[in-house]
Amino acid sequence: MEQAGGCPAVGGSYPQKNAEILSSQYGINLFLAGLLLTFAWAVHAVGISKSHLLSYLITLMLIQLLWMLWYLCRSCTQRRLIRDKDTHAGARWLKCGITLFAVITLILDSFKVGYYIDFSNCLSPTEGIFPVTHAVHTILQVYFLWCHAKDVIQSFKTLERFGVIHSVFTNLLLWTNGVLTESKHQLNEHKERLITLGFGNITIVLDDHAPQCNCTTTTLCSIFSQGIYYLYPFNIEYHILASTMLYVLWKNIGRKVEHHQQNKTPFKFHGITVGMIFGLIVLTSTIAIVVVYLIQIGGSKIKSELALTMFYLHAIFVLALMCTAGIVALLIYRLEDRSLDNSKNPARKLDAELLVGTAAGSWLLSWGSILAIICAQGHPKYTWYNLPYSVLVIIEKYIQNLFIIESIHREQEKVNDDIKTLRTISRGSTLSLTPLYKEIYNGRAAHDSGDIPCLFKGSICGRENNGAGVAREEMSQDNSLVMHSASDFSFCSRNSVTNNKRRILKNIAAFLFLCNLSLWIPPAFGCRPEYDNGLEEIVFGFEPWIIVVNLAMPFSIFYRMHSAASLFEVNCKT
Repeated sequence: MEQAGGCPAVGGSYPQKNAEILSSQYGINLFLAGLLLTFAWAVHAVGISKSHLLSYLITLMLIQLLWMLWYLCRSCTQRRLIRDKDTHAGARWLKCGITLFAVITLILDSFKVGYYIDFSNCLSPTEGIFPVTHAVHTILQVYFLWCHAKDVIQSFKTLERFGVIHSVFTNLLLWTNGVLTESKHQLNEHKERLITLGFGNITIVLDDHAPQCNCTTTTLCSIFSQGIYYLYPFNIEYHILASTMLYVLWKNIGRKVEHHQQNKTPFKFHGITVGMIFGLIVLTSTIAIVVVYLIQIGGSKIKSELALTMFYLHAIFVLALMCTAGIVALLIYRLEDRSLDNSKNPARKLDAELLVGTAAGSWLLSWGSILAIICAQGHPKYTWYNLPYSVLVIIEKYIQNLFIIESIHREQEKVNDDIKTLRTISRGSTLSLTPLYKEIYNGRAAHDSGDIPCLFKGSICGRENNGAGVAREEMSQDNSLVMHSASDFSFCSRNSVTNNKRRILKNIAAFLFLCNLSLWIPPAFGCRPEYDNGLEEIVFGFEPWIIVVNLAMPFSIFYRMHSAASLFEVNCKT
């Protein structure tokens, strides 16, 4: 009977596995088609214009909007049903982060609408429709993620798999479009700066997609065109975060969730003052370095070399501090004996895979720089600082990845609660002996219950036979108090050591969190020595190296933001 009853369950898993495979293939093909359209527009392919790419993206967003509306309506009709939830997915701080990026993305969309209005005479209507559609898509998607990121879907599973994976790859294509647009702008600025560094032998051809007409209001056009590129980094982070949250939702479809209570891990500033102070110093100095770099680079050869030297020295110092902090944290982990949580967790698994996968972007650029320094025939003075910088980038990511991955897999410490419980029990038992002893001594216990507790029969008999028993009983109580006091002292000392370790780890996590935010700022806002160094372009060739940088840089930028998010979670859990 058991075998016959199990067959449908086993057979029922095959259609769902097929649905997972089919939906993933659908998403990949959707993404590849959009990727080719994006590439064709970027290289000015014959017959492919920006309007074709935007039309494709608008269609994908509209389909996702229809699916999200259907899902929200169905959820409202079934709101009384108890749904399974993945407590690890869609943390509140992650939702707050994506909301912040979404708000800035809406500002970007308003800038694009204003830009279209000013150039409406020579721009395609799709360039006006796209930002409006994108704004509606952003608002509804953020609401959807706030309400349903933790859902474990158990009905309409085949349809939901296609809807969720469609949303994942729609966001990835929007991310790709943002990365390409922002990279083309950075590349044009980079080409103009190369001449000031003395690399005049490199062919300078600007890749211009500017409108072929005059703006109606020059001042507003300048504000919109410049402001758009400063807001793109936030738009890029918004879409990659949305795609990761939706991917976890897709992985959770049909999953059997273990029902256990998850301890809440609120963020507290208490106890992380040192880490926050040092982190804020790094953040402030990094912002100052970026401002000076953007002002100085391209001004003259001397100013550009000084800007690059300043950037490398600052980055070397920060990376060395981060390596030291990571090593100290790992040494503390080695001194502790705590088991790892190996339960199935799609969100945690994705975090670890993204850390290692996106770190490969930085490693590729670093190894390229190291190889260029070794193979180059001539070395300007500032290029030598690139060698320790590139080596430290590789080492720092090794150490940080190990620290974060181990931290998110460690079980939360429960020693403090156990100590409090045991201390309460020990104190409670000690205090409860006093009234019981007095009652027995005064003869009330026997009167009330009619029976004498076996623990105290000997004491009472001894007291009746010999008055010296009172002294022995008092001495026994004193010994008990001494034993409990010694137990409390050992608990306190053990708790003090544990708290000191936790405090150090929390300060390290807070420091690394702010350092990763600091290192996200330079490449996100145009401070990219990989472009401006010039040595790599000579060794590898201008176009091959630029292709490598354009492919690797988005992953490097995302790595820093994802690391910051993971370190925030580590700080909360520690």
